[in-house]
Parts: sequence; structure tokens; C-alpha cells
Amino acid sequence: MKIVVVGGGEVGYSVAETLSEEGHDVTVVEEDEERAARVDNELDVITVKGNGARPQVLEEAGIVPGCDVDILVACTDHDEVNILACWIAKRAGVKRVISRARGLEFTDSPTWAKDLGIDVMNSPERSVAREILELLFVSSAVHTAELLDGRSGIYAFRVAPDSALVGVALKELRTLYPHFVAIIVYIERNGTGYIPYGDMRIEAGDLCYIVTSREQAWKMEEIYQKKKSRPLKKVIIIGGGKLGFQVAWKLENQFRNLDIRLIDHNREKCERLAGELKRTLVLCGDGADENLLRQEGIEEADGLVCATESDETNLLFSVIGKALGARKTIAVVRHKIYMKLDNYMSVDSIVNPNSALASVILRYARYPTGSGVLSIIEKIDAEMLEVVIPERSPAVGRTIMSLGLPKGILIALIVRKGDTFVPVGATVLQKGDKVIVFATSDLMSEAMESLGVI
Repeated sequence: MKIVVVGGGEVGYSVAETLSEEGHDVTVVEEDEERAARVDNELDVITVKGNGARPQVLEEAGIVPGCDVDILVACTDHDEVNILACWIAKRAGVKRVISRARGLEFTDSPTWAKDLGIDVMNSPERSVAREILELLFVSSAVHTAELLDGRSGIYAFRVAPDSALVGVALKELRTLYPHFVAIIVYIERNGTGYIPYGDMRIEAGDLCYIVTSREQAWKMEEIYQKKKSRPLKKVIIIGGGKLGFQVAWKLENQFRNLDIRLIDHNREKCERLAGELKRTLVLCGDGADENLLRQEGIEEADGLVCATESDETNLLFSVIGKALGARKTIAVVRHKIYMKLDNYMSVDSIVNPNSALASVILRYARYPTGSGVLSIIEKIDAEMLEVVIPERSPAVGRTIMSLGLPKGILIALIVRKGDTFVPVGATVLQKGDKVIVFATSDLMSEAMESLGVI
């Protein structure tokens, strides 16, 4: 496929790198000299220097009337550039155009994208705000990803030393807990990741990635952590940007009696937020001010969300908040290199807004004819994909064990006629089954071929 990526920042670089490694013909348009040089030196792509909203620059990248470009992805930090690049590309005949939208007003209504001819307009801030709320709801989870429109998800729990699961083989879980719809798809142990198998025994300290329903996630927490999530009473947010606002707004709408406090150093921004948020106490101050944090009750906070524009600041604020007594700290980072720092710092969870956008982009690039929903789990270099088994799939009428799927691919859940269940090797796949497939990033395409999706 021919793909043009407008924007060579963190998202654009990552997407271009992945797509070029998969054999696609990729061109990256980047105005900044330093970013363009990095892309040109490090990636096997064509680099065009210039503003991606200008027709002459896009022409140099191959966007001309009647062109054979399959996808244009506009993921700069400027919404107007992204929207105009997509509009120009669509008029030139590009089959699919995808735009990043940081301004929430562009995704408040689906008509914006439709009227402009944009196939997908994605707001990573909205997606990561939902993830942050889920991490606050299920306090022991260190990672979450939404599946099946929020009805199910993947949750990562650390196994407590006194958990009844210690020493239990994975194949025994179905017998011990027959009423749970849940499956462990990945285990991280002492810094090494494992695709689980039946005879593998759970050890204290294992970080288990579990696919289960949202309703049963709290029960999983009790089993793995030997404790329950208590009702949220107080959440403190540092950073009043788009993401901080989204988290506060969603908390207001879901919790009537929740004490929400938002701290930002910019007085003008604080005054605006105070007028837009109804039940959030907006404070102008420094998120690293110990006196301010103690005065606002950091030691009683069920959650501290650090969502400034600086990755380093968010990590530092999370460490400070944890030391001062916050029950759970969540740091927002946008650079991939920081995603595993929670293994070395006292930060409970790290979330990345860019991964949500990358998931959307890569789904359309890899599976342009499919209707799957892709979730990228950057921390463990794995993916979850929701797909529907087509009528002509070679997998229809066959058992899962007969497909010969390699190690690294798991069919985690099947939704059939409204019923969701964890399949076994003898489960026979049927046309119309919605399946959730877990696979390491290098094996997902093979899994899709086996299921007849591509």
C-alpha cells in the first residue's frame, strides 16, 4: 500500500516506522528540519520537507488528482493542518484519510468529519481519558484497554503474595472459578514476558494481563490482589489542558458526590476551567508544592492524575504524590521510551494518548476491508483485535486447536448471539462469531490470515 503520513513527531514517526517495516510504501511530510532529518536518517521512508497543509508540498508527496495513494494520515499537533491535508487528499482521490484532532470540538459531533470527507477523526485525549477513569475505578489495575465498546477489557493485575492463585496451574483456573469469563493472555515475570500455557503456574509478583468483562474486573482484583476497590471519594488532577479537563468532566458526570480538585499554574486557564466545570474545585498553583498538596488532602486522595504537557513533569509529580500518600498515581506520557518506567519508579500506571491514535491508524493500514477494532498494548509489544468471522473464512466449522495457531496467538473471547465466553481448543468457530484475538505484534497478521479476515 502507498501511505502518506503528515507529521513526523512521536505518533507519525512510530506509525511510519511500523508501516515501513511491514513493507508498505511510506512517505512522511514534516515541516520541522530536525524532525525531518531524524525520519530521513532512521527510517526506510521517503521524506518530504514542508507544511502538509500546502497543496504543493502534498504534490511532492504524491497527492495529485487521480493518484494511487491508499491512505493519508495527518497527525501533526495542529488540527487545522491535519484537517486541510485530509480535505486536499480526499479531493485528489486518496481512498482513506485519517485525521488527528486535539481540539475536542472537532469530535463532539460525527458530522464534522463526515462533512469534510474525513473517514476517521480521532481524539486521543478522549480515548486516554476513558482509560484513566477505568484505572481509577479498578484501583489495583496497572494497565487497562477497552474492548467490545467498553463491555470488556484487558486488565493487568499484580499477584499478591497471599493470593490463593500462587502455585496454581493456569489449566486449573477454569475448574476453580467456573463462573468467571476471564483468561490470562500474558504474564510478565521478573522483567520477562511469557505467553501462558496450561501447565504454567502462577507465582507471587506476576503481572497478569487478563481479558474479562467490566463487571467481573473487580472480582479479579479481589482474587489477584486480595483487596477490593473502594468507592472513589477524592481525585486530584494536575494539569488543566484538554486531557485534564476531559478527566474532570467525565468524573463529574459519573460521580455525583466525588471530591474533584484540579491544579494548574496558569491563572487564565484556571479561570476558564472554573467556568466550564461545575463541581470541580480549580486551584491555581504548582503541582509540586508540598504544602499545597497537603492542604488539598493528597494523603486522602484515591487517585492523582498527572496530565500536564510535559512527560518528565508528570512522572515527577506522580512520584511526589505517591510519597505524600496518594493511593494511586497515574502519569500521562507521550514518548514511547517512558512507557516502562513504572517498573523503576513509584508510579502506579503510565498512559500514552498517542497509542490510541496509533491503534486507529494501524488498524486501517493493516486491515482496510475489515471491521475490527485494534488495541495496541505498547508496554508488552502486543495487540488485541476484535474481528467478525466472515462466512467464507477457512476457520468456519473448525476447532481452534485445528487451526495450528503458533505460540503467541490466543483467541481470548468469543461473542456468539449475545453470549460472551472463553473458548477452549475444542471450540468450533462459526460464521458471524465476534472474536477477540491476542497476539504479539509480529504475529497478528498471521492470526488474521488464519481466521480469513485478510
